[in-house]
Amino acid sequence: MSQSLLETFTRLITNTGPISIAHYMAESNARYYSSRDPFGTAGDFITAPEISQMFGELIGLWLADMWIRAGRPEPVHYVELGPGRGTLARDALGAAKRYGLSPRVHFVETSTALKALQLELHPSAFWHADLSTLPTDGPLLIVANEFLDALPVRQLVRTGEGWRERMVGVVDGRLVPVAGSAAMDAAVPQARREAPEGSILETSPASAAVMYEVSGRLASQGGAALFFDYGHAEPRFGSSLQAVRAHRKVDVFASPGEADLTAHVDFSALAPIALSREVQWLGTVEQGRWLRALGIEARAEALAAYAPAYAEAIHAARERLTGEGQMGVLFKVMGLAGPRWPQGAGFG
Repeated sequence: MSQSLLETFTRLITNTGPISIAHYMAESNARYYSSRDPFGTAGDFITAPEISQMFGELIGLWLADMWIRAGRPEPVHYVELGPGRGTLARDALGAAKRYGLSPRVHFVETSTALKALQLELHPSAFWHADLSTLPTDGPLLIVANEFLDALPVRQLVRTGEGWRERMVGVVDGRLVPVAGSAAMDAAVPQARREAPEGSILETSPASAAVMYEVSGRLASQGGAALFFDYGHAEPRFGSSLQAVRAHRKVDVFASPGEADLTAHVDFSALAPIALSREVQWLGTVEQGRWLRALGIEARAEALAAYAPAYAEAIHAARERLTGEGQMGVLFKVMGLAGPRWPQGAGFG
């Protein structure tokens, strides 16, 4: 049997010293996603596309509307970052096709287990390990649902001696968070340096890099992008790192590689990156508000009328996607568009 990641980390840290939270999260999620299908009731968590077809359908309608108002450019490419089982793409592309949008399909995916599932639904798709190999011959319609939250975060903590990087160390044989030894004050924005002792500042250089690349593509090629994730539209302090296994929150440091590690997305840090590349930031709004603006209530009524036996489940799914105590407020959607592309519905 291969060595567990917990044993690997324990040995590494014991021999060479603490590792960064970002290193820990990157290695843990790489192991986790490479080995399983984590979605659905039998997995560790459920995402919006698995809750209801309405989610993907409304995304497809939004993309088709943008494409039509942009003049129906061809060729055009649908790009999904971290496409899960391929469910969202199936629903979105099905809805878009009714309005004449049949783009070439591209998935940015590193998990062989998930790629096999995607291949069943999308046999003619193209796969990419990262954004660098995406086509350059036409506009990109980019969708990322719960993609950014799984990218590594870096954490800085205010100690009595100043700001330090938050690391993972070994104490009494267990992995625990510890403060690093190197001074990190220069990495903290001036306005936030005087935070109280114990304050944690979380950043995601990996998310910033994705936003920089996506925005550059939209600036040069045209197109639009939607990023859905749980997070916040205003800066804040505190660790949001969490681990989920079998639909329950578990200790972040107990079983690396066996649970899904995520952190809240700081959308307030991403919008300025997009604007710096001269693309349109359409806005960052609550998922529930966006879905209601696109007509999820009417869509739910139509589905319920078509399939009365499933009416209760359909309305429950709508509530889960849009309700304040469900995904409606915690989850946000951020929209981007190329310099000469139209404004997108739902962000006004």
